[in-house]
Amino acid sequence: MQREHTDVNVKPRERFLVLDTATTVMAAALMNGRELLGESNVYGERNHSVHVITELERLLGEEGLTRNDVDGIAVGVGPGSYTGIRIAVTAAKTLAWAWGIPVTSISTLHALAWGGWNRGVVIQEQEGKSESVSESPAGVQAADWIVPVLDARRGQVYTGLFAVNTVNGTDSPQRLEPDAIRLMSTWTEDLLQRLEALPSEERPAAIWLVGETAIHAETAERLRAWSVLHIVPYELEGRWVGRLGADKLLRQEHDELHTLVPNYTQLAEAEANLLRQR
Repeated sequence: MQREHTDVNVKPRERFLVLDTATTVMAAALMNGRELLGESNVYGERNHSVHVITELERLLGEEGLTRNDVDGIAVGVGPGSYTGIRIAVTAAKTLAWAWGIPVTSISTLHALAWGGWNRGVVIQEQEGKSESVSESPAGVQAADWIVPVLDARRGQVYTGLFAVNTVNGTDSPQRLEPDAIRLMSTWTEDLLQRLEALPSEERPAAIWLVGETAIHAETAERLRAWSVLHIVPYELEGRWVGRLGADKLLRQEHDELHTLVPNYTQLAEAEANLLRQR
């Protein structure tokens, strides 16, 4: 019998499931518009495939909802663990097809940046160190930079660059550089050159290194020459994956189901050559 699908263009788009398995955390959320109804953060990268469907069902069940109440699904496409990314992308595409709902992709690093920055701000507030507005050296209100990092081994990181308005931190960070796998040493040098080239009033008041920071913090210390540097170890949380995914779905930014693929990223040719010479 031929499967009939509901026309997703005429359905209300308010309740969304969002998931990401690109890191050691299976992060998922149930959203009502931009409101978080529930989240799941399950640790253990090797077990992501075991938990995905059960956790999504649990999130729905706790709110008394069923699959018929879901109006869209968003999925983190990485970069990150090759195996992990595939689990979430496969699950999201399967559910979107089976339930006849739209699907959209989100950047794992974008969600990591947003959540890591918020974690850092909360920590500062708890320690009594936060300021209401970050300012550049010239006294002009400035955006902070966020550098999310996931370790990719052999001195490499999955990373990107984002800016966040410190006055309106409820908005998601704005992208300045694309997600990629980079040598941390080269990436730090690139950021230093970018900082040096900026007029003083346009430099970030603070730079936040967030995510899997332990191995790469020492390399990033060079950034202190141009700005305050905050290093925040952070693991992905469902609420930030959820907010990012809900924003895209509410804007009706959908991916074509059959062409949605993970963002594995590749090392730039020059960096790959350098790595082979080591």
